[in-house]
Amino acid sequence: MALLAGLTSMSGCSAGDEPGLRIATNQWIGYELLYLSQALNPRDRTGIKLVELLSNTDSVQALVAGTIDGAGLTLDEAIAARAAGLDLKIVLVFDFSAGADVLLARPEITQLAGLKGKRVGVEQTGVGALMLDAALKQAGLTATEVEVIGLTVDQHLAAFHNRKVDALVTFEPIASQIAAAGGRRLFDSRAIPGSIVDVLALSTKALQANPNTARQLAADYFQALAYLRQNPADAARRMAPRLGLTPAAVEAGYRDIVLPDLAENRRLLGGAPAPLETSAAKLATVMLHANLLAKPVDVTQFIVDSVLPEVQA
Repeated sequence: MALLAGLTSMSGCSAGDEPGLRIATNQWIGYELLYLSQALNPRDRTGIKLVELLSNTDSVQALVAGTIDGAGLTLDEAIAARAAGLDLKIVLVFDFSAGADVLLARPEITQLAGLKGKRVGVEQTGVGALMLDAALKQAGLTATEVEVIGLTVDQHLAAFHNRKVDALVTFEPIASQIAAAGGRRLFDSRAIPGSIVDVLALSTKALQANPNTARQLAADYFQALAYLRQNPADAARRMAPRLGLTPAAVEAGYRDIVLPDLAENRRLLGGAPAPLETSAAKLATVMLHANLLAKPVDVTQFIVDSVLPEVQA
């Protein structure tokens, strides 16, 4: 409880004179602790506004439009946004996928090789490309041997129900909903450990204008993470309605991701270079070779640990 108490005391930092942060998420279990943090701290929330959008693609577009100040993104999406000219800083690592990103197929398709000639829906992001490429390699197939159909995540469930696709690369909580509709799990992110990372990216301008609000957001997030670990059943009960899952499915979903705690976040985001910077540089090279980037991108000064609370003894 010392950590939880320490983070609670951190919430006394003043942010009232700052303009505030608008943070976008889509419906992904790794971002849901942001909403739990607000439920656990029902005080005035004018400084931190959470905005739920339909997909991470929408979040990037909102960042470009300037209608939000930050977003939960996969690391590859944050890199692509930086390459497109957005001045962003990665300030927190939410999770590493360890089974929550999946390829689900119709029940009659019993193995990956059965995808040959089939329609596979996937969001046109680095994660989608990475998952599909790894699944096809395991199947001994190439991308030319399947029909790839671009779909944002909000379209996945309807596409499966309406038989517009034979398989989908998707993630929780949509994955559980498709599985309940008969989707068969053929491949998941356990096969590519450490490859899929979700982060909080803030515009540099917004971070400079809201240093205390950003620290408040991080402190509240780690308080919610501590609550999830100390009270998993109650936390799942609180989060289930927003995610459209049963509490049991929420608990199961969290078993498919790794949630770095405050100490691990400090390790990942600190140092010169930070471990996450090294990972980002490698991922940017992979994305460039896969034609997901038009040109090389510099990831130095992209990752900061300035908003993280101090680790409590």
